[in-house]
Amino acid sequence: MKNTFLTLGLALLSSAQASPASDLFGRVSELFQKEYYGWSETDRSALTDKYAAELQTRCAPEGEACSFDTGRAVLKDMFDTFHDDHTSVRDAESAQRLLEVQNDMSVPRTGLRVIKQPEGLLVVGVQPGSPAEEAGVNLYDLIQSVNGVAAGKDKPVDSLAFVRLERASTPMTLSVQRPKSALKLLSVTPKMMKARDEPSLSFPKAGVALINFPTFLSGDSAPLFLAKIKEAQQAGARELIIDLRYNGGGRLDQCVAAASIFKPVVYQARFRGGGWSYGGLDGEQAPALSARIDHQSHVWNGPAAILIGENTASCAEVFTFFAQKSGVKAVGSSTKGVGNSGVNFYPLPDQGIFSLTMLRAYDEDGQPLPDHITPDISAPTDLRALTESGDDTTLDAALRVLSDETAAAVAAGTK
Repeated sequence: MKNTFLTLGLALLSSAQASPASDLFGRVSELFQKEYYGWSETDRSALTDKYAAELQTRCAPEGEACSFDTGRAVLKDMFDTFHDDHTSVRDAESAQRLLEVQNDMSVPRTGLRVIKQPEGLLVVGVQPGSPAEEAGVNLYDLIQSVNGVAAGKDKPVDSLAFVRLERASTPMTLSVQRPKSALKLLSVTPKMMKARDEPSLSFPKAGVALINFPTFLSGDSAPLFLAKIKEAQQAGARELIIDLRYNGGGRLDQCVAAASIFKPVVYQARFRGGGWSYGGLDGEQAPALSARIDHQSHVWNGPAAILIGENTASCAEVFTFFAQKSGVKAVGSSTKGVGNSGVNFYPLPDQGIFSLTMLRAYDEDGQPLPDHITPDISAPTDLRALTESGDDTTLDAALRVLSDETAAAVAAGTK
């Protein structure tokens, strides 16, 4: 069955006129057949044959002019059916953004990180010292329009279009709705900044440190996180909250290292023909053997909680899994569900990339990691309360959890 596609799927493609669409589909399908190593048991050969025929039908009117866009649309449908969210095709624009972050490049930015909502673009990150911070944009502001054009899900300015406007390096007028406040017009002019987002530190109440950890994509995300942990300790923080609600993952070595602030971590990756182990010790990368031997080291030993939600994915799920094993409480709602596998990126003829699942994840004892994280405390983020009244239901629940843990420790005489 493994070679069915080579005899049927490629035959379907070759029977049609060569086109950008067929070139793209052929390259992706070949990698999909040969290199996939995830948990899905779907018959990949039968699936590829089905969508090769679909591509032939869609391309029939255009022949050899059938575009990359058509090929990408068919591939999207195929992978939607496959149900492995780690495996997908990304266009040239998405590939470029990934490259910029991974290579620590500087690009024109406002310093905002936004996600699309029906009501607008929700601000989930404001980089310190950025044009956005200087203009007065706040975390969890709701951007309803940019330069007078409606913003949000299914609107002209979605999160991708917002990045394009930033890259134009021209002034941007943001119409911002803030809790308990009238609509504000703020002018922001992008400047050259790192493409990556960095962790930020705040103190929602005395003695409680809140680290907003946006991504594990950059090669220095673990050191940046560790620096914030130490800064919080120096400021006298006794309790810790880590916000991963909008962290979509990144590099395995970075999330494993970061998770080891609580205790040593060993992550085992198995792929075709072999495997590899990642180790973390005291918040830094370490040989897996060292992490196995040392089960006691830690950087943080006080009460801690992690905020999670549907946008918490991949490496952020791995981080949360190992933190939970250390006794840290996860607060929020269930995560995306790709924490038990990893990907590699392959360049494509349209300058995009193919994100392909190529490893399965296990813990130190050889047990498979769960695909998603179930919170210890269910407290979904109420977006209406967040944007209209400024009430962060998930953060509030985490603060109560930490307060209860501290009170219990005091009563038991352990604190």
